[in-house]
Amino acid sequence: MANKQILAQIMKGCVNEYSDCTVDDIVEKYIEGTPEVGSVGVHVDDTNRPKKSTDVIKGSNNEDSTLTEETLFYDVRFDAIAPKFADSTEQEEVIRLIINVEAQTKFKPEYPLTKRAIYYCSRMISAQHGPIFTKSEYGKIRKVYSIWICTQPSDGFENTLTRYSIKPEQLIGEVQGETENYDLMSVVMICLGKPGTENHKGILKFMEVLLSSTRSGSEKKILKEEFGIAMSEELEREVLEVCNLSQGVRQEGIEIGEIRMLVQLVREGDLSLERAATKAKMTVEQFKKVMEDTPLQAV
Repeated sequence: MANKQILAQIMKGCVNEYSDCTVDDIVEKYIEGTPEVGSVGVHVDDTNRPKKSTDVIKGSNNEDSTLTEETLFYDVRFDAIAPKFADSTEQEEVIRLIINVEAQTKFKPEYPLTKRAIYYCSRMISAQHGPIFTKSEYGKIRKVYSIWICTQPSDGFENTLTRYSIKPEQLIGEVQGETENYDLMSVVMICLGKPGTENHKGILKFMEVLLSSTRSGSEKKILKEEFGIAMSEELEREVLEVCNLSQGVRQEGIEIGEIRMLVQLVREGDLSLERAATKAKMTVEQFKKVMEDTPLQAV
């Protein structure tokens, strides 16, 4: 998911600010730095806690987990800039965004998924205090997006794309403030489905083809032929990894991000192979195969 070509397709299909940009421009001009994969904590006790690493995207807050809660990481999080034109004669202005992308297999866990996504947005806003603004500099707050790719949505949600945003409701009068002062968070739910329906197109088709564990290699050529994705050897390997992970966790409904975190813990020596396999509801041999198929940079 952290591949910039993939992110650019998601951004063009789901984020208003990029709807008029080309995919190539999004890749080359607007995605800043290297997206953080599974390394930025969601829960924190102190947003000003010192960073563990200096190798982070400018403006990102790569902090420890909360002292009282289990570590929870964003799947992918990155900073981005996008052009905003007031009119055709004015010079290009720049707006900055923070974007989070999550892959989700369990569509109805023990909590409402949209509430979790809204919490992620809230955390990305509150975590800007310190790195991006201090004291009363609220005008510097950047808009955030949390985009969820749901691979196994419930009946009725297949092949749907839904965005939840803050919008004004005029109760008395017609006055309205500037959009950029309240439009600060959006949740997007990309609910995949099977081909053959009217809605199976655009970003829904792209993500279904990309993440399908049943399509053949020849069918994956759709990514290049219809969407212009250059399937390099590295990207093909990453797509295969996602397919292998999907096959391994599909029956149990375990999140791919959870499996990757277990792999990381085993590789760092913080968790035994046997314990990780138990947590993943796999045999030791099955978990070993997942580890073999998971490149070091993916965790």
